[in-house]
Amino acid sequence: MTQRADDGGLPGRAEVFGSLCVLVFLVNLGRVIYAPLLEPFRTTFGATPGQLGLLATLAWVGSAAPRFPTGYLLTKVPRHWVVLSTGLVLAGGSAFAAAANSLSTLYVGAVLMGLASGVYYVAASPLISELYPRRVGWAIGVNGTASQVAAVAAPVLVGLVLAVPYWPIAAWRVIFLLIGVAAFGSALLFAAAARRATLPSAGTADRNLLVALRAQWRLILTGIAIVGLTGMVWNGVFNLFGTYLVETKGFSEATSRDLLTVTFATGVPAFWLSGRLADRVPFVPLLFAILAGFVVTLVALVFAQGFVAVAAVAAVMGYVIHSLFPVTDTFLLASFPDEHRGSAYALFSGTMMPIQAAGSVLVGVLVDVGFAFDAVFLGLAVANGALVAGLALLYVGGRLPDGR
Repeated sequence: MTQRADDGGLPGRAEVFGSLCVLVFLVNLGRVIYAPLLEPFRTTFGATPGQLGLLATLAWVGSAAPRFPTGYLLTKVPRHWVVLSTGLVLAGGSAFAAAANSLSTLYVGAVLMGLASGVYYVAASPLISELYPRRVGWAIGVNGTASQVAAVAAPVLVGLVLAVPYWPIAAWRVIFLLIGVAAFGSALLFAAAARRATLPSAGTADRNLLVALRAQWRLILTGIAIVGLTGMVWNGVFNLFGTYLVETKGFSEATSRDLLTVTFATGVPAFWLSGRLADRVPFVPLLFAILAGFVVTLVALVFAQGFVAVAAVAAVMGYVIHSLFPVTDTFLLASFPDEHRGSAYALFSGTMMPIQAAGSVLVGVLVDVGFAFDAVFLGLAVANGALVAGLALLYVGGRLPDGR
């Protein structure tokens, strides 16, 4: 049964939301697990930085590819069935990756695992906002926190499994098998919760992508401009963060994994607090402050020397950049009307993600052709700063939607 949600509560709402938090943990783990595994893959397959960058990018390409099709599917199929499929796709993709015997087959596994996250975010985010329509920022923040915990857990999981002295198969294969088993279990958990619950029906009138595009194109374009380039830069930074610290800062692989963990760990309170903040302050000025903060921390990373300085910059950068995502989602999901929310969010997400996905391969290829990591990062910081300045001018001139 479905009905319109309000903050008085729907029967089974908390159970559905809890199962979604479990599922988002796993789908994001499948998407980010490749970053801390790049060094083991380089050893196993003799891969170059460009090839490693492509591997990480393909997980994000997989996340980007199904977003438009998922938006269309949601106009035909109930959302909870689409969300359920993500756990099953992740389980299958993880099993395929675990069996990979070459870099090319691992590429396919990365795409499949990315697909699960892409379908999840398009199908589940509007549902979450409608479960708690008066606390959209809170709900998005909590779900995002669960997602970010996976990003923190990824390098920790890799480190723990690699530390075991003997496995009957390669340690990285064990990691993929663990993800696959957990994903299948999470799909069963969500199916049971959704079957017992009364789900919101605020989006039942959302049945046409083109109608949503014509009505909401300014908000969609604003969201893409805010998060697209910055997300691409961040994708390139974090996917090659370990390689950057090894080659440029002279840190060991273990230390580099620890610092990547620090960067993701500060994203946990960022999701938790920024979602709440987005419920209370104007969206666009908050987003500009976050974008400017990311530019400053990226420049600081280039000039930081020594473990303490790099760790401090990594911690601040992680908090700043991970504040961007819940605030952007809250801005859009709270601003789109019921009859366009799912389709408009799918159009935003499907356009934004391919831009983000190019980040790691862009950085990897630039390094392969001879540019230093530091030069690449500084160039990207300048481009990002120019974007922030341009958006700020549009906002001051009243040319940018503010969502209020």
